[in-house]
Amino acid sequence: MNPSKDTLKEYDLRHTGCRADILQSFQSYNYALSHGDLEELFGQRFDRVTIYRTLKTFVEKGIIHKVLDDEGGTKYALCKISECSHENHHHDHVHFKCLACGNTTCIESVHIPIISLPEGYKRTEVNMLVQGICPNCPAK
Repeated sequence: MNPSKDTLKEYDLRHTGCRADILQSFQSYNYALSHGDLEELFGQRFDRVTIYRTLKTFVEKGIIHKVLDDEGGTKYALCKISECSHENHHHDHVHFKCLACGNTTCIESVHIPIISLPEGYKRTEVNMLVQGICPNCPAK
């Protein structure tokens, strides 16, 4: 059984080496990955445009979601299959960035409160990033 191949099939995506390897990376790490992280991980195996297109496709299909990054870039994390689809992403949870190791993780058990906006404003997405020290790093 190949979890990445099964996931690609479940989302009606053609199985390619790049898609399988990138999906495998998200399934292997318990923290968010950036485009740069994947470029570093795969070296010359896949060019930056192919990685970018794969990430874009995975976001559109509901396989991964964007994660706010305090350094101006974008990171991505694996979606819970039961909660996301092409039509609907549900990511009203907190993201935690460790100041020691730099890893950003989804904290699914802590939800972002519903925010009421003034009339005329339309919410498209809400991000909450909490920074501190993760349990894997010694406190400073």
